[in-house]
Amino acid sequence: MLLSWRMLVVGVFYCCIKAAVKTSKQALFPAASRVKRGAAAVENPTFHNSLDDVNLLFEILLSGSHFETSGEFSVQDAELASLRKTRNLEVIFEEIIPRKLTDIFELISNLSNQTGRLHPDDFERTLLTLVFTAQQMVDSTGQQRDVWTESFVSLYKAIKQDLTGRN
Repeated sequence: MLLSWRMLVVGVFYCCIKAAVKTSKQALFPAASRVKRGAAAVENPTFHNSLDDVNLLFEILLSGSHFETSGEFSVQDAELASLRKTRNLEVIFEEIIPRKLTDIFELISNLSNQTGRLHPDDFERTLLTLVFTAQQMVDSTGQQRDVWTESFVSLYKAIKQDLTGRN
């Protein structure tokens, strides 16, 4: 079942790359403009630039990626973990996308107020937030799982709305 979700996520990600998009007016991910990694600042990091990047993302997710309780993103495959693109993905997961439920629900609220299509960078980050919420949903139990599920469904609906232009 988890493989099906990952395939869906990568499929949606591919559709984003191919879709014509308008620039959004509101900063959905303000942390993207102020990321600092070590001594060097990373300017607006993104993961995808080509279909090969989408395939790499799919491979990374299938290889056994995981979010540690400390907030760190890890890839179990040593070869994939050593790639520069994977380090970019780590920066996005660890420093840009929201990881607290309150921040995720704020993102969902901001997404519902968006007009037009999302900027490709915002779409990518929304999709990666969906990946993060899927992992949290699987790892939680009880009422916490219900809340993560609600956030997952809301993010899915926002992505679907952006791709199709309707609810």
